[in-house]
Amino acid sequence: MNLTNKKITIIGCKRSGMALAKLAVRLEARVRISEYGSEDSVTPEDRKWFEQNHISVEFDGHTQEFIEESDFVIVSPGVPFDAQPVQWARAKGIPVLGEVEFAFQFCSKPVIAVTGSCGKTTVVTLISDVLQAAGHKVSLCGNIGMPFSEQVLATADKDYVVLEVSSFQLETLLSSEDCQKYDVKGFQPQISVLLNLSPNHLDRHKDFEEYKAAKTSIFLNQTSTNFAVVNQNDALTKDLVEQVKAKVCSFNNSDENPNYAAVREVAKILDVDSDICDQTFQAFKGIEHRLEWVRNINGIDFINDSKATTTQSTIWAFNRVQQPILMLCGGKDKNLDFTPLTKMVTDKVKRMFVFGEAIDKIQNTFENYVDIETCASMKEAVVRAQATAIEGDCVLLSPMCASFDMFKNYEERGKVFKEIVNNLK
Repeated sequence: MNLTNKKITIIGCKRSGMALAKLAVRLEARVRISEYGSEDSVTPEDRKWFEQNHISVEFDGHTQEFIEESDFVIVSPGVPFDAQPVQWARAKGIPVLGEVEFAFQFCSKPVIAVTGSCGKTTVVTLISDVLQAAGHKVSLCGNIGMPFSEQVLATADKDYVVLEVSSFQLETLLSSEDCQKYDVKGFQPQISVLLNLSPNHLDRHKDFEEYKAAKTSIFLNQTSTNFAVVNQNDALTKDLVEQVKAKVCSFNNSDENPNYAAVREVAKILDVDSDICDQTFQAFKGIEHRLEWVRNINGIDFINDSKATTTQSTIWAFNRVQQPILMLCGGKDKNLDFTPLTKMVTDKVKRMFVFGEAIDKIQNTFENYVDIETCASMKEAVVRAQATAIEGDCVLLSPMCASFDMFKNYEERGKVFKEIVNNLK
């Protein structure tokens, strides 16, 4: 794709939007940014960069004229695919690409893309570790925290790009027909991995079917020369096999951690010895904010599971914590159903400490199953949980909710939790 002097309008200027803007500038495009938030939502450094690179920026909402004066519109992951500026662009026949799809235009290396409702970050981290242990050079990016568009021009000396992709990044993918129409390269990973499917992000997607369609579009542009790795123990992913054009490789997690089983299948496709997988798994210490042990105070363990933003993620945590639990939860509701947790809460949780926007929903769901205390902040929840806990208990932050009501992201929430715990007497 030749972007020289093309008008590229980017919707949203948070981290991914800024990465997109900088990539487009390096490719000599005429870059414009449309941001729903105010000018205060960007840093002084970013504003200075806009001036230095002659970037036109509109704040406080999107205007139709600004969007329609574009050769391409590129959408940040935080912007819904049916947002007004996207509709304006499509009505004018302007190609609309998502961040991952746009970055893929400039990637010459094989991409291993991983999605699913749970386990994505662990799996991409392990795939990267296994490949590096086998002597390969790897770029690890995407939804894990480093935008693909920020890394794509630095992959010339890499052997593989390992990419974590969310439903937000997949829902905008163009079909092969639209790719031909707009003369762009469709997102076509050499290996696509779909780990599992369960309800998530239903505050963004209108229903589970729309969420499922976004996730499964990871296979959209693959051909028989590519590979699709699916979980044969997950009925929802297993049923997709007939629709996939790539070579299907199923992993069976009945005898092994499902994340490990998925990584092992990818390694098998790439002719990486199984012994390297075993050594990598043994050395793996987990990822930050996913069932991360923080500290023991007077026989009480404090565990940071801030990444658990769904019911299924918290079920996973409960299955691995053996002590009685003082549970810290809450945040921004993703319109998920918490009732599948009621029995486990009854069996495992001594008391629940709830904070954030979802207080009422959590209280209504669990009030007949466990004692609940509502808290004005996470710090108050931690302090009150410590006062309630006794030796042998576990204080577990496993929110079941997004973080955006109180924190920038789940990473910030987890870091604040660890700071609070490390300052406890």
